[in-house]
Parts: sequence; C-alpha cells; structure tokens
Amino acid sequence: MVVTLGKIKGHDIELYLDVERPYPHILRRPPYPASLETRKGIQKHINELLYMDVIRKIGHNEIVEITTPVLITWHDRKSRLCGDFRALNNYTKEDRYPIPSIPHALDKLAKARYITKMELNQAP
Repeated sequence: MVVTLGKIKGHDIELYLDVERPYPHILRRPPYPASLETRKGIQKHINELLYMDVIRKIGHNEIVEITTPVLITWHDRKSRLCGDFRALNNYTKEDRYPIPSIPHALDKLAKARYITKMELNQAP
C-alpha cells in the first residue's frame, strides 16, 4: 500500500507500508494522557496546520488511528507538534537511499562560506 502524506505544495512524500486497513491492533494508538494546557497547545498547532493547508480534516468515514499527537515544549515555552509513529516502523518498507557519512558531510561543510540555521516548520 502506498500512502501519500502531507499537503505541502511541491513536495510529495510517499510511504510504502506492508499493512492494509483495518489496521492491526498494535497500530491503533489511543491518545496519551495530557494536561489541559498541553491539549490546548496541541489544538493550537493543529489549527495552524489546518490554516496553512498542510493538513486536512478527515471525513467521518475515515479512520486514522496510527499515531497520537505529542507536544514537545522547550525551556523558552515554544513548542512543536510531533506524532509518535514508532508502532508503524515494523510495517514500513525500507528506503535504501544512502545516508552521507559524517566525514564526507564535514568535508563539504569545511568549504562553506556561510553557515546558517533555519527553522522551516512554518515555511509556505
């Protein structure tokens, strides 16, 4: 089964799974217990992603229970919405794309004139 993820324009992400619906019980994840403040933070991030057209609401006949939202908060009170997809790892087909070695990456970085850090989680 091929699953197309996300709605970021110009970027198609395909995930190849060895599982069909209905999903096995191990993939059906109930939400983690969360405080009222955490639930509000999760809802805020979801609303932002809906507004930016990165995600969409699912229909009443669609059942997607393969993750549960997790809110990661830093010391400066900024937060990021993540999903816990660990249970899905056993059903994901490996992508054999080679990861560059650290020495190779450092060698390329040594020749750089400018080095920047960018946070692209809200890029259009």
